[in-house]
Amino acid sequence: MKTIYLDNNATTPVAPEVVEVMLPYFTELYGNASSMHTFGGQVHGIIELARAQVAELIGAEPEEIVFTGCGTESDNTALMSAVESNPAKRRIVTTRVEHSAILNFCKHLAAKGYHTTYLPVDTLGRFNMDALLEAIDDQTAIVSVMYANNETGVIFPIAEIGKILRARGILFHVDAVQAAGKIPINLKKLPVDMISLSGHKLHAPKGIGVLYVRKGTRFCPYLIGGHQEKGRRAGTENVASIVGLGKACELARKELAKGTTALAAMRDRLEAALLESCPDAVVNGDRENRLPNTTSVSFEYVEGEAILLRLNEFGICASSGSACTSGSLQPSHVLRAMGIPYTAIHGSVRFSLSSYTTRGEIDRVIEVLPPIIRELRSYSPFGRDKFEQYLCRLDAARAD
Repeated sequence: MKTIYLDNNATTPVAPEVVEVMLPYFTELYGNASSMHTFGGQVHGIIELARAQVAELIGAEPEEIVFTGCGTESDNTALMSAVESNPAKRRIVTTRVEHSAILNFCKHLAAKGYHTTYLPVDTLGRFNMDALLEAIDDQTAIVSVMYANNETGVIFPIAEIGKILRARGILFHVDAVQAAGKIPINLKKLPVDMISLSGHKLHAPKGIGVLYVRKGTRFCPYLIGGHQEKGRRAGTENVASIVGLGKACELARKELAKGTTALAAMRDRLEAALLESCPDAVVNGDRENRLPNTTSVSFEYVEGEAILLRLNEFGICASSGSACTSGSLQPSHVLRAMGIPYTAIHGSVRFSLSSYTTRGEIDRVIEVLPPIIRELRSYSPFGRDKFEQYLCRLDAARAD
């Protein structure tokens, strides 16, 4: 049975071109880039080439690129650097729909006496600019906002946010893990101080990330040790993965140049067919301003976990939200923040496509999923009027 992979916001397959350029750095060019001899020096040169490739994808300068271990490390580093660089400022501002890498690090900082303001979103998952203006003050060390939401794909107004924060002299960090390689990013025009990227979201391997730090931004390293990355991130360089990320960014830049119309068309085809064939289904989030590859669809009066298990029997891979939180069995914090009804939250499924997704694969989902929804609803012992009460009791039991 062929696997139909529609969970690319969780991770992507490594592109064949990326694997090819990585292989020599496992077996032939295995030198340490920090070594004084020529064998290590040639590896240092290829790291700098990869740094330039990453910079070109996001409109940055190569010296502003810091290689890290993952997007989570980049997020954590940005927040920790901000509070350590501004010890008198004890406030952080973020949103209720951020990735757990931000939300849980804010909880960590709360134990150290920092206060976090969590900005709301509206029912379409859109950013609340008025709430931002009310939240920021002279005690704000940093504002951290994602570029695009990992569950709904909704894009936030980064340029407008950055303009406000720059006028107030407040550091601005953006988690662009889901956005990079899917929509154009030009940091020469965006008033952003730090941006996080993750390789495995754009067909590079897992275990490699990037933190962009704008020239002139005060910065304190998170990992302390050697002189690697000009003292900004200690640890022997993961050369093979850095090379792979550079190639992946080069490929992503070419894909962006061709446009993402075909990808968005397949997503829209999937949505339209599911909404037509499945009563009480709804697309979550702003359908006008989102990533071209992402859709979150809620099927009311049925459990999302059951949908995913049945899809898996047909070789179809999707998710109920973020891969970092879906195993908790708790309803999506993103959809809760949007005010989505319980009956819809619990039946939510996220489909995230990539350039490898085919129309035939989308057609197969359209063929398989509606009968699954009808089948699961037929098993339910609850009438629609009682289903929400059941879910509320279920959530209370899970919390205990």
